Amino acid sequence: MKSSKPETRNSKPPLIVIIGPTGVGKTDLAIRLAERYGGEIVSADSMQIYRYMDIGTAKPSTEERIRVPHHMIDVADPDEEFNAALFVKMADDVIHSLRKRQKRIFVVGGTGLYLDALLSGLLDAPGADGTLRDSCIREAAQHGKSHLYERLKEMDATAAERIHPNDLVRTIRALEVLEHTGQSITKIQEEHGFRESIHDCLKIGLTIDRNLLYERINNRVEEMLTAGLVTEVEELVKKGYDESVRPMQSMTYRNVLSYIRGEQGKQDMVRLVKRDTRHYSRRQLTWFKRDPDIKWFAPQDESMIRGAIENLDG
Repeated sequence: MKSSKPETRNSKPPLIVIIGPTGVGKTDLAIRLAERYGGEIVSADSMQIYRYMDIGTAKPSTEERIRVPHHMIDVADPDEEFNAALFVKMADDVIHSLRKRQKRIFVVGGTGLYLDALLSGLLDAPGADGTLRDSCIREAAQHGKSHLYERLKEMDATAAERIHPNDLVRTIRALEVLEHTGQSITKIQEEHGFRESIHDCLKIGLTIDRNLLYERINNRVEEMLTAGLVTEVEELVKKGYDESVRPMQSMTYRNVLSYIRGEQGKQDMVRLVKRDTRHYSRRQLTWFKRDPDIKWFAPQDESMIRGAIENLDG
C-alpha cells in the first residue's frame, strides 16, 4: 500500500489493530489476514517479548512465524528491565520500517497498557520514585507482598481490582502514582485511553460468549501442559530465572514454579492457572470495553472484518 505521508510518528501510519482477551483467537485471525493482505504482525503482548518463555505465553509457533513475519517477540531476556516506553520505541521503529517497505501492519495483542501507549502516547504520570520504591520493596520483604497489596486495596480499590496480589511491581507503581498525584492510576489510564490516536488505525475487537471463552482458556492450559510447560519452567530455573524476575511472577509461571518446588500439587496448579487466566481475561475485557473506537466482531466474522479493512483504504 503506497502512501505520500512522511515517515514520522505524527504521520499516523494506518494500522490494523486486533484486540481481545487471551484465548479468543487473535493470532489465528491475524495470520490469515496478514497472509491475505501481504502484511506483517507486530505483537503487543507484554509476555511474548521474553526469550525462553514460549509455551506459557502462547507465542505463535515456528510454522506460524514462517507463514507471516512477527515482530516484538523474543526481544528481551527474562531478567531484563522492560516497560511500555521501551515497547513503544521498539515498536515504532518496526512500524517505520514496515511502512517503508509498504507492508500492511497488523498490531496484535491483549496488553492494554502497551496498546494504549503505542496508539495514544505514554501516560502523563510521574516518573519512578527511587526512595518510595526502595521503601516498598523493604516493606514487602519484611511483611510479604500481600501487605502492600492490602494497603493498595484500602487506598485505591479500583486499581487493586486490576492488579494481581502477587504483582509487586504494579502494586508499587499504583501506590507511587497515588502518592505523587492524589489520583488513581486507573483514572489516569482511562483518561489517557480516550485521547486521539497517534496512529491512523482500525481497531478490531474479538469477543465470544464468556462460557465458550472460559472453555477455550481451560483447553489452552491443558495444551500448554501437554506441550511441556513444566519442563519449560524447569529450564528457566536452571538458567537462573526464578520468582526474582518479573515475568516469572505472571499467573502461569508463578503457579508452575510453586508446583515444581512442591508447594502445591499438580491438580491445584492446573486449577489455579486456569482460574487466574480466566480472571485475567475479564480484566482485559474491562480495559478494552471502555474504548468506543473498537469495532467488535466474533472471530468467525472474518468476511465482515475483511470488509472493514478494505473500507479503510477507501
